[in-house]
Amino acid sequence: MTTPTANFHSIADGVYAWQPQQRGWGLANCGLVASADTALWIDTPYDRTLAGEFLDRSRAVLAPGVTVDRIVVTHANGDHMWGAGVLPDAEIIATREALHHIAYEPTPEQQHALLNTLDPASDTGAYLHEHFGCFDWSDTPPVTPDTVFTGELELRVGDLPVQISSLPPAHTSGDLIVHLPTRSTVFTGDIVFGSTAERPGDHAVHWAGPLGNIVDAVERLLDTGAETVVPGHGPLLTRADLRAHAGYLRYLRDRAHALHAAGVPLADAARTVLDERRYPELGLPERLLVTLGTEYRHLDGAEPPAMLEVVGRMAGLARQRAAEGATSTV
Repeated sequence: MTTPTANFHSIADGVYAWQPQQRGWGLANCGLVASADTALWIDTPYDRTLAGEFLDRSRAVLAPGVTVDRIVVTHANGDHMWGAGVLPDAEIIATREALHHIAYEPTPEQQHALLNTLDPASDTGAYLHEHFGCFDWSDTPPVTPDTVFTGELELRVGDLPVQISSLPPAHTSGDLIVHLPTRSTVFTGDIVFGSTAERPGDHAVHWAGPLGNIVDAVERLLDTGAETVVPGHGPLLTRADLRAHAGYLRYLRDRAHALHAAGVPLADAARTVLDERRYPELGLPERLLVTLGTEYRHLDGAEPPAMLEVVGRMAGLARQRAAEGATSTV
């Protein structure tokens, strides 16, 4: 992966989006909400370098003397949370349920050590180096929320209301959405992975599920009436794009249920869905092993597998599909 670049731009009065221009793992969208006397971030980039760039761009548009004093974390994946260390005095706000995901996911120190110890010639090592090798967590402290809540929370940034809603288990066990009603804007976190015809994105990857909860969360986003949708990754979306994403999620849910009922093993189910080519423009097709696997797990009443085991499965499928692609062009 090349060094990520990001576009920082105004999307409404006092509201800015920081958007990586590449697609891939770890390249999350972030937001800045600013007023004459205070400011908050919605999510942070993955490492200190990218977070420092986001901070520099934020400071450039803030009024003199204004600092970012609060960070709302849409969920506890590191690519939305670990950059908070560049603002050590900021209050970090997350759902109470996000604490469960923090306990499940590796720490920055563990992730850094993993990249340095795994054999880059192995499937898992090669995959992690390819997709995560551009990030540097060598000096990234672990991040824990200062304020947790369940249900609804309303903040104000100057006169601008910020409505925060926690969700049932969906992308992770502790997701939230951020609605700015006076700006007709909603930040979705990884409930939504953005994709448009002009700028295709990646396949969704969902750790908690079930997919029915994620579809319900998308419907809740539509119910806000917001016209501007900032997904967790990918381009800004319209309401029509959001409805299309709900259709994609329903397709994955329905195929997972049908294939599971037919006794099709997970790996074969992922290949079947990919071979149907309903969404050939989406990148990282191996992530369907996670999302379909989450649905299978709910249908089976099973516990989630270890994170490294999941990565190994994805790495194997990615290698197989790359080999098949190379063979088909010979």
